[in-house]
Amino acid sequence: MILGIIPARYASTRFPGKPLVMIDGKPMIQRVYEQALKSELDAVVVATDDVRIADAVRSFGGNVVMTSENHPSGTDRCAEALENFKGDWEAVVNIQGDEPYIQPSQINAIASLLKSGAPIATLVKKIDSVEELTNINSPKVVISSNGDALYFSRQPIPFQKGIEINNWLNHGTYYKHIGIYGYQSTVLPKLTQLKQGVLETAESLEQLRWLENGYSIMTAETTENTVAIDTPEDLSRLKSL
Repeated sequence: MILGIIPARYASTRFPGKPLVMIDGKPMIQRVYEQALKSELDAVVVATDDVRIADAVRSFGGNVVMTSENHPSGTDRCAEALENFKGDWEAVVNIQGDEPYIQPSQINAIASLLKSGAPIATLVKKIDSVEELTNINSPKVVISSNGDALYFSRQPIPFQKGIEINNWLNHGTYYKHIGIYGYQSTVLPKLTQLKQGVLETAESLEQLRWLENGYSIMTAETTENTVAIDTPEDLSRLKSL
C-alpha cells in the first residue's frame, strides 16, 4: 500500500501560516488534501507540527499526525509520519502542502514508479521558455536513457558549447524538476540519516544529497504545470487567475 503524506508547517519564513490561508472558501491544506484523495493512493495524512493546522485538518475530516517542530525538511517530517501513522505502508508519496491544485495524475505517476520498484521517484517537465531555463529558482535536471536523474542544478544543464543561451532550446530538450517525491518505505528512513554533502551545499538542493550517496532517483515526465504558493504575492496571483 502507498501512503500520501502532506508535510505542513506553520512557521514559514516567507509566508507564516501558509497552510491555513483561504482559497475560494477553503484553507489551502484542505485543497491539497482533497486533490490527493482523487489519486490512487491508499490513504492520505497531513504531517504537521502545529495544533492550528491539525485542528483545521480534523475539522474537514482529514487524517493528521503530529510531528516534531525541529525537522529541517519535508523528507524528515515524512519519515516521522510514516513511523507513527498506522498501516503496512510499502511506499510513501511526499505531496507539497503549498500546491493547492496539484493534479491527481501527477501523484499517480509517482505511485506507478514506486510500484515498479523505484527507490525514489520524482517528476520532470519540459522547459519551453528561456526565462524558465535561466530561472535559478526553478531547478533543472538531466536524465539518463532509462529515466534516472543524473544531476539537478539551478543552472541550465547541459551546457551548449558555442551556442547563445537564447537558442539552447532549439538544440536540445531541457527539463525542470517538479518537487513531488516518492520513496520506498525501506529507503525513506535511511535518507534522513545522510549528512549534507558538497553538492547539496553548493546548490541548496536536498535531492543532490541522495545522488551523492548513491541512491537512484527515477523520473516520470508530466505535461501539467503546478502552482506553488511560496509568498503572499503568489497567492494574489493565483486568486487573479
